[in-house]
Amino acid sequence: MKEQLKDVMVKEYNALKELLESLDKQHELYLKNDIFQLEDIVKTMESNNRAIAGLEVERRKITGANSMNALIKSFKDEEMENNYRNIKKLLEEIKVQKESNELLFRQGLVFTSKVLNIFSPNKNLKTYNSLGRMGK
Repeated sequence: MKEQLKDVMVKEYNALKELLESLDKQHELYLKNDIFQLEDIVKTMESNNRAIAGLEVERRKITGANSMNALIKSFKDEEMENNYRNIKKLLEEIKVQKESNELLFRQGLVFTSKVLNIFSPNKNLKTYNSLGRMGK
């Protein structure tokens, strides 16, 4: 069980590393405004996510209902502890990069919406009614 878990953890670390690289590539492509490559990187990220999910299922079959933290402590294996720590650190990096990318995309959408509003403003004049609410 211990060796199987180590093997799955190494595979999971490698898969997470690939996902982080894909997120970094997505960030870079967005800054370069390369739309077609962005579409391709989304497919790559989806396959990375499927691989990670498969490894997660495999890991849960091995560990059962036990928590990873408790198992790592019970094995008292330094290599396994390091792998677990590295996986957790990598997950935090992935989370930060994902949030950064989402923020960039949201800012781009807000900017695009404002530019579109400049070119085609709302024709209806907004006025206040007797209750102080905005009316058309």
